Amino acid sequence: MKLRLGERTLELADGEPVIMGIVNVGRDSVADSNTFGTLSEQVRFALGLIDDGAQIIDIGVQSGRTDTPQISPQLELERMAPLVAELAAAGVLVSVDTWRSSVAAGAIAAGACLINDTSGLADEDLAVVAAESGAGLVVMHTRARPKEEHFPGYEEPMTDVLEFLAERTRLALDLGVSPEQLIVDPGPDFAKTPGETISVLRQLSRLHTLEYPVLLAVSRKYFIGMLTDTAPEDRLAGTLAAIEFGLQAGAHILRVHDVGAVTEFLSVRSALRDQGVPRFRGDRDEERLKWISPKSTTGAP
Repeated sequence: MKLRLGERTLELADGEPVIMGIVNVGRDSVADSNTFGTLSEQVRFALGLIDDGAQIIDIGVQSGRTDTPQISPQLELERMAPLVAELAAAGVLVSVDTWRSSVAAGAIAAGACLINDTSGLADEDLAVVAAESGAGLVVMHTRARPKEEHFPGYEEPMTDVLEFLAERTRLALDLGVSPEQLIVDPGPDFAKTPGETISVLRQLSRLHTLEYPVLLAVSRKYFIGMLTDTAPEDRLAGTLAAIEFGLQAGAHILRVHDVGAVTEFLSVRSALRDQGVPRFRGDRDEERLKWISPKSTTGAP
């Protein structure tokens, strides 16, 4: 399966997911307490995620949480574009998490190559921007408007996800987006109760009937917190469990906060699943890889 992101094309293979690292530069993230005082701090953090194993960096400014107000499109782009430009100049594949076509257009002009729309094309011009620029486009399932708390209820959640994504991807194609530019996202927690999210993820493999790459965005999600009774930044174990299930169901792209931990998870997973010689990164002569160094007893009674 091929994914076209502007002038770049990614080859997507089963069991070899692309890692999308999350960089939130807004002030009201749902699940991330990182704050950055300067652009150089933002760049350093993002490039650190690349060093940890991310192949795409997803930049967000406008949070999806429903208890904070929207900011203007002008301010959103003002906060986003400098980081996009710096990373693109460094050769990084940059995604932008926005539901506004004007912001997406400005970000693409700055060097972004993927639009991560969490509104389900509420702004249809996002598809026009993708079509004209060649940028990739994530089409996500949600029955709520951006920053709107709305739980419509579903007779069968995954059936609604499939019908919605089929209709919205057809719209994108009609507006000039090519099939190789499209990614689908079932939208965990968006306009869904934790139980409905779990119901959708249990049937994630059904998304393959749409024949587009599947983005799995389960990192630190609320449904995990409800299952484990943990705060957002304490949900790594639950996130890894959800990722493993998603990979079994054929997810192609993993949008995550904890890139280093996910990379290590994937390395061990791959070594155990493959039949070839494992790729060892450690040095067999390093004592720290064998055991914990004994603690000093100096001064002990």
